[in-house]
Amino acid sequence: MPVTFTFGEWLSARSVIGSTLAELGGEYDNLWTITPEIGATLGEFRALYPDRFLDVGIAEQVSIGVAAGLAYEGNIPVVSGMLPFLSMRALEQIRSDVCYPNLPVKIIGTHGGLVGNGGSTHYAVEDLALMCALTNMTVTSIADPLMAGDILRQSMKMSGPIYIRLGVGKSDMVLYEPGQHDIQIGKGIVARDGYDATIFTHGTTVAQALEAAETLGALGHSIRVIDMFTLKPIDADLIERCAKETGGRFVVLEDHLAYGGLASRVADVLADRNIHLTAFERLGIPQVYAGFGGDEELRDKYGYGLTSTISAVMRALAAK
Repeated sequence: MPVTFTFGEWLSARSVIGSTLAELGGEYDNLWTITPEIGATLGEFRALYPDRFLDVGIAEQVSIGVAAGLAYEGNIPVVSGMLPFLSMRALEQIRSDVCYPNLPVKIIGTHGGLVGNGGSTHYAVEDLALMCALTNMTVTSIADPLMAGDILRQSMKMSGPIYIRLGVGKSDMVLYEPGQHDIQIGKGIVARDGYDATIFTHGTTVAQALEAAETLGALGHSIRVIDMFTLKPIDADLIERCAKETGGRFVVLEDHLAYGGLASRVADVLADRNIHLTAFERLGIPQVYAGFGGDEELRDKYGYGLTSTISAVMRALAAK
């Protein structure tokens, strides 16, 4: 059944993925789902299409290998699991079995960033750097839970692989009104317009960026927020436009290692296009194994929480 919601309230991205896959299963009789875990997200699909559901046990490499085999036979496989393990334990299979032959495998999962209080082994913090390095891979990181369904539906028409990153996916704020933005893979979203500086962000930190912009707005500063939910291919034209329209003042905020993720992708565009900035601040996870803690607690501890975001924007605004 379609997911109902109220703007500004909380919704489970997992439930959106589950209901979307159940709907798509009726539209595509070659759609398969595979999981290397308990597969709770796929319960609705499993009930409707048990012959196209596979639980391979805790074996991420196997899930990717099976998905590649199904894709070779003309099917559309979706692998759903925890990204710390799908992105790293199965990296060789993703590279050689999926990306090399450019197969339409969808990899979607949870625990992107320091979320869920699972400890250092259960956070995907290097995943975007790894996935962006793979030839043919499209890489996304989703903030609004309803967007997860939109992106998954769009990906059905793709001929190559896609990586869809979520947070924990159990309770996510609905950030956008239906139809408020034209959501297209490969295009960033102007989540809030402004002209003094730009915050680029994705995934779990979009809500924080919007809160920071709201706080700064009350102080008389006009801050643009870009939800750069597609890291690859990145929206280079939007980055260039923001440099021209917001005084060349950039802050990049992300729940990923500070080097290797979105900040590095933005910096590459700046270098390739010879774009000169007034200020560039990157906020993300430093080179640490973060340990246990709540989501906001860890962001504050490692210097990319709300207060640090506001301070970084203020530094950018003060730059000459």
